[in-house]
Amino acid sequence: MTFGPDHRPHRVAVLALDGLLPFELGIPHRIFGRPKDAAGRHLYEVVTCSVRPPGPVETDADFAVHVAHGPEALERADTVIVPASYELGPVYEEGRLTGELSAALARIRPGTRLASICTGVYVLAAAGLLDGRPATTHWADADRFQRMFPKVEVDADVLFVDDGDVLTSAGVAAGIDLCLHMVRRDHGTAVANDVARRTVVPPHRDGGQAQYIDRPVPDPQLATTTAARAWALGRLHEPIQLRDMAEQEAMSVRTFTRRFREETGISPGQWLTQQRVERARHLLESTDLSVDQVARDAGFGTAQSMRQHLQQALGVTPTAYRRTFRARAGA
Repeated sequence: MTFGPDHRPHRVAVLALDGLLPFELGIPHRIFGRPKDAAGRHLYEVVTCSVRPPGPVETDADFAVHVAHGPEALERADTVIVPASYELGPVYEEGRLTGELSAALARIRPGTRLASICTGVYVLAAAGLLDGRPATTHWADADRFQRMFPKVEVDADVLFVDDGDVLTSAGVAAGIDLCLHMVRRDHGTAVANDVARRTVVPPHRDGGQAQYIDRPVPDPQLATTTAARAWALGRLHEPIQLRDMAEQEAMSVRTFTRRFREETGISPGQWLTQQRVERARHLLESTDLSVDQVARDAGFGTAQSMRQHLQQALGVTPTAYRRTFRARAGA
């Protein structure tokens, strides 16, 4: 993402609907309100708007919020985010937009990036924007959402889905993961990591929603896999076998694999690949190491192996990724 000659920040409009969750409403303001360029200029401009003229919007708490912008703010937005609401009415009950909401969404310019947090996805689906596309929502609502919108490819196992110009997140705090991801996509890992540090949240959470679904959990007094993960992170550049990680916790491979999945929601192999992709991204953005050296330092062994994993995870080659984010850093 680059600025024009007037250095106009990327405009983010947060659509506040009656019954909204105050926590989720605040996520975009917190995450997008922090990043600045080298000259100290804000990279984003965040505004909250309503489907009605400026005024109060009810929340699910014992207070309302005063929203200073009406639906006209959607016309100027580069990104529109729809947080969750507990009062979506026919959107949630019947899968159709109200006239008021339909008129507001019609103001959004073609090509605007759209995102939802938790059940805000119902708004995007009711508008027909998710037909034939992957999406996610809170794990507890995924089955109902899939039945109501059978044309949507629902993935209830992930924290968020990035489908290019439309992004969706799982419940509540997954909105933080989604917004950090958009900052990372726009301006690179270093900027997103700085925002995460200032917000005191992890820049990237392991696993998906599976780790939060109510299910029998291991006895808390038994050993976990935390030490093995820390051990692996310190030697990503080396070959790491599953049995090596299991030995760090004095567990059998079978027990370790089961415990690992219970705690993270993914397998040890998937977790290692995720960490190596993140290490490669950081090195490509922040160093002048050759692609071959980045591949070795990230633990992929060869440039070809790293290229395949980055292509699968990010949809770009290492060279294209470096070129893109070096250009954004320069901007």
